[in-house]
Amino acid sequence: MKTYKVAVVGATGMVGRKMLQVLAERNFPIGELMPFASAKSAGKEIEYCGKKYTVIETTEENIYKYRPEIVIMSAGGSTSAKFSPIFAQAGGIVIDNSAYWRMHESVPLVVPEVNPEDAFNHPIGIIANPNCSTIQAMVVLSPLHKAFGIKRVIYTTFQAVSGAGVNGYADLEEGMKAVAEGKSAPESKKFTHPIVGNVIPEIDVLLDNGYYKEEQKMIDETNKIMHAPEIKVTATCVRVPVYYGHSESINIEFEKKVTPNEVREVLEKAEGVVVMDDPANHVYPTALYATNRDEVFVGRIRKDYTIESGVNMWVVADNIRKGAATNAVQIAQLLTKE
Repeated sequence: MKTYKVAVVGATGMVGRKMLQVLAERNFPIGELMPFASAKSAGKEIEYCGKKYTVIETTEENIYKYRPEIVIMSAGGSTSAKFSPIFAQAGGIVIDNSAYWRMHESVPLVVPEVNPEDAFNHPIGIIANPNCSTIQAMVVLSPLHKAFGIKRVIYTTFQAVSGAGVNGYADLEEGMKAVAEGKSAPESKKFTHPIVGNVIPEIDVLLDNGYYKEEQKMIDETNKIMHAPEIKVTATCVRVPVYYGHSESINIEFEKKVTPNEVREVLEKAEGVVVMDDPANHVYPTALYATNRDEVFVGRIRKDYTIESGVNMWVVADNIRKGAATNAVQIAQLLTKE
Protein backbone atom coordinates (compact mmCIF):
# COMPACT_ATOMS: atom_id res chain seq x y z
CA MET A 1 0.00 0.00 0.00
CA LYS A 2 1.28 3.45 -0.89
CA THR A 3 1.90 5.67 2.13
CA TYR A 4 2.03 9.45 2.39
CA LYS A 5 3.92 12.20 4.14
CA VAL A 6 1.12 13.83 6.14
CA ALA A 7 1.22 17.10 8.05
CA VAL A 8 -1.37 18.13 10.62
CA VAL A 9 -1.07 21.87 11.20
CA GLY A 10 -2.42 22.97 14.57
CA ALA A 11 -1.82 19.46 15.87
CA THR A 12 -1.94 20.49 19.53
CA GLY A 13 -5.33 22.23 19.30
CA MET A 14 -8.78 20.78 19.99
CA VAL A 15 -9.57 20.03 16.34
CA GLY A 16 -5.99 19.05 15.50
CA ARG A 17 -5.97 16.40 18.22
CA LYS A 18 -9.29 15.07 16.98
CA MET A 19 -7.90 14.92 13.43
CA LEU A 20 -5.03 12.76 14.66
CA GLN A 21 -7.52 10.50 16.44
CA VAL A 22 -9.63 10.08 13.31
CA LEU A 23 -6.57 9.45 11.12
CA ALA A 24 -5.58 6.64 13.48
CA GLU A 25 -9.09 5.18 13.68
CA ARG A 26 -9.36 5.08 9.89
CA ASN A 27 -5.88 3.57 9.46
CA PHE A 28 -4.88 6.35 7.11
CA PRO A 29 -1.75 5.30 5.16
CA ILE A 30 0.75 7.61 6.84
CA GLY A 31 4.35 6.88 6.03
CA GLU A 32 5.66 9.93 7.85
CA LEU A 33 3.65 12.13 10.25
CA MET A 34 4.60 15.79 10.71
CA PRO A 35 2.76 17.63 13.49
CA PHE A 36 3.04 21.38 12.87
CA ALA A 37 1.95 24.15 15.25
CA SER A 38 2.84 27.69 16.31
CA ALA A 39 6.11 28.68 17.95
CA LYS A 40 4.33 28.44 21.31
CA SER A 41 3.78 24.69 20.87
CA ALA A 42 6.91 23.84 18.87
CA GLY A 43 9.13 21.31 20.60
CA LYS A 44 6.33 19.68 22.55
CA GLU A 45 5.62 16.01 22.07
CA ILE A 46 2.41 14.40 20.89
CA GLU A 47 1.56 10.73 20.61
CA TYR A 48 0.15 9.02 17.55
CA CYS A 49 -0.45 5.28 17.35
CA GLY A 50 1.86 4.61 20.28
CA LYS A 51 4.74 6.66 18.92
CA LYS A 52 5.86 10.10 20.07
CA TYR A 53 6.44 12.97 17.65
CA THR A 54 8.02 16.37 18.22
CA VAL A 55 5.88 19.32 17.16
CA ILE A 56 7.43 21.36 14.32
CA GLU A 57 7.10 25.13 14.17
CA THR A 58 5.10 26.29 11.15
CA THR A 59 7.60 28.31 9.15
CA GLU A 60 8.37 28.55 5.44
CA GLU A 61 11.80 27.04 6.06
CA ASN A 62 10.33 23.99 7.79
CA ILE A 63 7.64 23.55 5.15
CA TYR A 64 10.27 23.27 2.42
CA LYS A 65 12.46 21.14 4.65
CA TYR A 66 9.80 18.48 5.29
CA ARG A 67 7.64 18.86 2.12
CA PRO A 68 4.51 16.94 3.19
CA GLU A 69 2.30 15.51 0.46
CA ILE A 70 -1.04 15.89 2.28
CA VAL A 71 -1.57 18.79 4.67
CA ILE A 72 -4.55 18.95 7.01
CA MET A 73 -4.72 22.52 8.22
CA SER A 74 -6.43 23.21 11.56
CA ALA A 75 -5.39 26.78 12.25
CA GLY A 76 -6.92 30.23 12.10
CA GLY A 77 -7.72 32.07 8.89
CA SER A 78 -4.66 34.31 9.03
CA THR A 79 -2.35 31.32 9.51
CA SER A 80 -3.99 29.49 6.64
CA ALA A 81 -3.85 32.54 4.39
CA LYS A 82 -0.11 32.78 4.97
CA PHE A 83 0.98 29.15 4.98
CA SER A 84 -1.49 27.16 2.85
CA PRO A 85 -0.05 28.54 -0.43
CA ILE A 86 3.46 27.76 0.78
CA PHE A 87 2.56 24.16 1.60
CA ALA A 88 0.98 23.89 -1.86
CA GLN A 89 4.03 25.42 -3.56
CA ALA A 90 6.21 22.92 -1.70
CA GLY A 91 4.27 20.09 -3.33
CA GLY A 92 1.48 19.38 -0.86
CA ILE A 93 -2.29 19.34 -1.25
CA VAL A 94 -3.84 21.35 1.58
CA ILE A 95 -7.16 20.53 3.23
CA ASP A 96 -7.98 23.69 5.14
CA ASN A 97 -10.44 23.86 8.03
CA SER A 98 -10.53 27.65 8.35
CA ALA A 99 -13.07 29.94 6.69
CA TYR A 100 -10.42 31.80 4.70
CA TRP A 101 -10.48 29.81 1.42
CA ARG A 102 -14.08 28.53 1.37
CA MET A 103 -15.54 31.00 -1.07
CA HIS A 104 -12.39 31.40 -3.20
CA GLU A 105 -13.35 30.64 -6.79
CA SER A 106 -10.31 28.39 -7.33
CA VAL A 107 -10.80 26.38 -4.13
CA PRO A 108 -13.32 23.51 -3.99
CA LEU A 109 -15.54 23.28 -0.90
CA VAL A 110 -16.07 19.60 -0.24
CA VAL A 111 -18.35 17.29 1.74
CA PRO A 112 -17.36 13.79 0.55
CA GLU A 113 -20.89 12.38 0.75
CA VAL A 114 -22.15 15.26 -1.40
CA ASN A 115 -19.58 16.46 -3.96
CA PRO A 116 -16.53 14.14 -3.85
CA GLU A 117 -15.69 14.88 -7.49
CA ASP A 118 -14.87 18.49 -6.55
CA ALA A 119 -11.92 17.30 -4.44
CA PHE A 120 -10.03 16.42 -7.62
CA ASN A 121 -10.26 19.92 -9.07
CA HIS A 122 -7.89 21.93 -6.90
CA PRO A 123 -5.97 24.23 -9.25
CA ILE A 124 -4.03 26.05 -6.51
CA GLY A 125 -3.51 22.93 -4.36
CA ILE A 126 -6.00 23.90 -1.66
CA ILE A 127 -9.29 22.22 -0.73
CA ALA A 128 -11.59 23.87 1.82
CA ASN A 129 -13.38 22.06 4.63
CA PRO A 130 -16.81 23.70 5.06
CA ASN A 131 -18.22 25.27 8.19
CA CYS A 132 -19.19 22.68 10.80
CA SER A 133 -22.87 23.62 10.84
CA THR A 134 -23.00 23.53 7.03
CA ILE A 135 -21.40 20.10 6.71
CA GLN A 136 -24.06 18.22 8.65
CA ALA A 137 -26.86 20.01 6.81
CA MET A 138 -25.35 19.15 3.41
CA VAL A 139 -25.21 15.42 4.16
CA VAL A 140 -28.99 15.55 4.67
CA LEU A 141 -30.05 18.14 2.09
CA SER A 142 -28.08 16.88 -0.90
CA PRO A 143 -29.93 13.56 -1.35
CA LEU A 144 -33.24 15.37 -0.84
CA HIS A 145 -32.35 17.96 -3.46
CA LYS A 146 -31.47 15.22 -5.94
CA ALA A 147 -34.76 13.42 -5.24
CA PHE A 148 -37.23 16.28 -5.03
CA GLY A 149 -35.55 19.61 -5.83
CA ILE A 150 -35.18 22.18 -3.04
CA LYS A 151 -36.54 25.71 -3.48
CA ARG A 152 -35.81 27.21 -0.06
CA VAL A 153 -34.11 26.35 3.25
CA ILE A 154 -34.48 27.97 6.67
CA TYR A 155 -31.80 27.04 9.21
CA THR A 156 -32.03 27.57 12.94
CA THR A 157 -28.94 26.18 14.67
CA PHE A 158 -28.15 25.38 18.29
CA GLN A 159 -24.38 25.21 18.38
CA ALA A 160 -22.08 23.74 21.02
CA VAL A 161 -19.42 25.81 22.76
CA SER A 162 -16.61 23.58 21.44
CA GLY A 163 -17.26 25.23 18.08
CA ALA A 164 -15.79 28.39 19.60
CA GLY A 165 -12.54 26.64 20.51
CA VAL A 166 -10.78 26.13 23.81
CA ASN A 167 -11.93 29.43 25.31
CA GLY A 168 -15.55 28.75 24.42
CA TYR A 169 -15.34 25.35 26.07
CA ALA A 170 -13.71 26.91 29.13
CA ASP A 171 -16.48 29.51 29.44
CA LEU A 172 -19.05 26.77 29.89
CA GLU A 173 -16.89 24.52 32.03
CA GLU A 174 -15.83 27.27 34.44
CA GLY A 175 -19.32 28.75 34.50
CA MET A 176 -20.89 25.38 35.35
CA LYS A 177 -18.40 24.90 38.16
CA ALA A 178 -19.11 28.35 39.58
CA VAL A 179 -22.87 27.83 39.49
CA ALA A 180 -22.51 24.45 41.22
CA GLU A 181 -20.59 26.20 43.99
CA GLY A 182 -23.26 28.88 44.32
CA LYS A 183 -21.09 31.58 42.77
CA SER A 184 -21.63 33.91 39.86
CA ALA A 185 -20.22 32.79 36.53
CA PRO A 186 -16.74 34.26 35.90
CA GLU A 187 -16.16 36.79 33.16
CA SER A 188 -16.40 35.16 29.73
CA LYS A 189 -13.19 34.49 27.82
CA LYS A 190 -14.94 34.02 24.49
CA PHE A 191 -18.62 34.95 24.52
CA THR A 192 -20.22 38.37 24.82
CA HIS A 193 -22.64 37.10 27.50
CA PRO A 194 -22.47 34.27 30.07
CA ILE A 195 -23.21 30.96 28.38
CA VAL A 196 -24.28 29.03 31.49
CA GLY A 197 -28.08 28.87 31.64
CA ASN A 198 -28.24 31.02 28.53
CA VAL A 199 -28.50 30.99 24.73
CA ILE A 200 -26.70 33.59 22.66
CA PRO A 201 -27.97 34.46 19.15
CA GLU A 202 -24.55 35.66 18.03
CA ILE A 203 -21.81 33.65 16.34
CA ASP A 204 -18.84 35.38 14.70
CA VAL A 205 -18.92 39.05 13.67
CA LEU A 206 -21.98 41.11 12.73
CA LEU A 207 -22.18 41.96 9.03
CA ASP A 208 -23.67 45.06 7.41
CA ASN A 209 -26.71 43.08 6.24
CA GLY A 210 -27.76 42.31 9.84
CA TYR A 211 -26.62 38.69 9.72
CA TYR A 212 -23.78 37.32 11.82
CA LYS A 213 -20.96 35.82 9.80
CA GLU A 214 -21.80 32.23 10.83
CA GLU A 215 -25.25 32.68 9.31
CA GLN A 216 -23.84 34.09 6.09
CA LYS A 217 -21.38 31.18 5.90
CA MET A 218 -24.26 28.70 5.96
CA ILE A 219 -26.10 30.60 3.25
CA ASP A 220 -23.14 30.96 0.88
CA GLU A 221 -21.66 27.51 1.48
CA THR A 222 -24.96 25.72 0.91
CA ASN A 223 -25.23 27.20 -2.58
CA LYS A 224 -21.58 26.50 -3.43
CA ILE A 225 -21.37 22.90 -2.19
CA MET A 226 -24.60 21.81 -3.88
CA HIS A 227 -23.84 23.82 -7.06
CA ALA A 228 -27.32 25.28 -6.65
CA PRO A 229 -27.23 29.09 -6.48
CA GLU A 230 -30.98 29.10 -7.16
CA ILE A 231 -31.82 27.66 -3.71
CA LYS A 232 -32.94 30.42 -1.38
CA VAL A 233 -31.34 30.09 2.06
CA THR A 234 -31.64 31.98 5.33
CA ALA A 235 -30.27 31.19 8.78
CA THR A 236 -30.27 32.07 12.47
CA CYS A 237 -27.32 30.66 14.43
CA VAL A 238 -27.40 30.39 18.21
CA ARG A 239 -24.77 29.34 20.75
CA VAL A 240 -26.12 27.04 23.49
CA PRO A 241 -24.64 25.62 26.73
CA VAL A 242 -23.72 22.23 25.26
CA TYR A 243 -20.14 20.94 25.09
CA TYR A 244 -20.25 18.97 21.84
CA GLY A 245 -22.81 18.53 19.06
CA HIS A 246 -24.56 21.06 16.86
CA SER A 247 -28.33 20.68 16.54
CA GLU A 248 -30.28 22.22 13.68
CA SER A 249 -33.94 22.82 13.00
CA ILE A 250 -34.21 22.80 9.20
CA ASN A 251 -37.29 23.86 7.26
CA ILE A 252 -37.27 22.83 3.58
CA GLU A 253 -39.57 23.83 0.74
CA PHE A 254 -39.49 21.46 -2.24
CA GLU A 255 -40.14 21.86 -5.95
CA LYS A 256 -42.14 18.62 -6.05
CA LYS A 257 -44.94 17.47 -3.76
CA VAL A 258 -43.42 15.21 -1.16
CA THR A 259 -44.56 13.44 2.02
CA PRO A 260 -42.58 12.97 5.23
CA ASN A 261 -42.49 9.22 4.54
CA GLU A 262 -40.87 9.83 1.15
CA VAL A 263 -38.27 12.06 2.83
CA ARG A 264 -37.55 9.31 5.37
CA GLU A 265 -37.14 6.71 2.63
CA VAL A 266 -34.54 8.83 0.84
CA LEU A 267 -32.60 9.62 4.03
CA GLU A 268 -32.59 6.02 5.22
CA LYS A 269 -30.60 5.16 2.07
CA ALA A 270 -28.33 8.23 2.18
CA GLU A 271 -24.62 7.83 2.87
CA GLY A 272 -23.58 9.03 6.33
CA VAL A 273 -27.15 9.58 7.58
CA VAL A 274 -28.90 7.78 10.45
CA VAL A 275 -32.65 8.32 10.79
CA MET A 276 -33.94 8.34 14.38
CA ASP A 277 -37.57 9.30 14.00
CA ASP A 278 -40.07 7.83 16.45
CA PRO A 279 -41.10 10.82 18.57
CA ALA A 280 -44.05 8.97 20.12
CA ASN A 281 -41.46 6.81 21.87
CA HIS A 282 -39.07 9.74 22.48
CA VAL A 283 -36.72 8.60 19.73
CA TYR A 284 -34.96 11.50 18.03
CA PRO A 285 -31.34 12.68 17.82
CA THR A 286 -29.72 14.62 20.65
CA ALA A 287 -26.34 16.33 20.93
CA LEU A 288 -25.29 13.94 23.68
CA TYR A 289 -26.11 10.90 21.54
CA ALA A 290 -24.18 12.25 18.56
CA THR A 291 -21.02 13.03 20.56
CA ASN A 292 -17.90 11.31 19.20
CA ARG A 293 -19.77 9.80 16.25
CA ASP A 294 -19.18 10.42 12.56
CA GLU A 295 -22.74 10.08 11.27
CA VAL A 296 -25.34 12.80 10.84
CA PHE A 297 -28.56 11.99 12.73
CA VAL A 298 -32.03 13.07 11.61
CA GLY A 299 -35.42 12.99 13.30
CA ARG A 300 -38.68 14.91 13.90
CA ILE A 301 -39.43 14.70 10.16
CA ARG A 302 -42.87 16.23 9.71
CA LYS A 303 -44.94 18.17 7.22
CA ASP A 304 -44.91 21.96 7.14
CA TYR A 305 -48.58 22.82 6.66
CA THR A 306 -47.91 26.49 5.85
CA ILE A 307 -46.59 25.75 2.34
CA GLU A 308 -47.63 23.43 -0.47
CA SER A 309 -44.64 21.09 -0.23
CA GLY A 310 -42.42 21.40 2.80
CA VAL A 311 -41.03 19.54 5.81
CA ASN A 312 -39.39 20.35 9.12
CA MET A 313 -36.63 18.17 10.52
CA TRP A 314 -34.10 18.02 13.36
CA VAL A 315 -30.46 17.34 12.38
CA VAL A 316 -27.63 16.64 14.84
CA ALA A 317 -23.91 15.85 14.50
CA ASP A 318 -20.68 16.12 16.46
CA ASN A 319 -19.23 19.45 15.34
CA ILE A 320 -15.63 18.53 16.16
CA ARG A 321 -15.73 15.12 14.49
CA LYS A 322 -17.96 15.21 11.40
CA GLY A 323 -18.08 19.00 11.46
CA ALA A 324 -14.30 19.33 11.23
CA ALA A 325 -11.90 16.41 11.74
CA THR A 326 -13.72 13.54 10.07
CA ASN A 327 -14.78 15.54 7.03
CA ALA A 328 -11.17 16.66 6.50
CA VAL A 329 -9.84 13.11 6.84
CA GLN A 330 -12.53 11.85 4.44
CA ILE A 331 -11.26 14.39 1.90
CA ALA A 332 -7.71 13.14 2.45
CA GLN A 333 -8.94 9.58 1.86
CA LEU A 334 -10.41 10.71 -1.46
CA LEU A 335 -7.02 12.14 -2.45
CA THR A 336 -5.31 8.79 -1.89
CA LYS A 337 -7.48 7.44 -4.72
CA GLU A 338 -6.43 10.22 -7.13
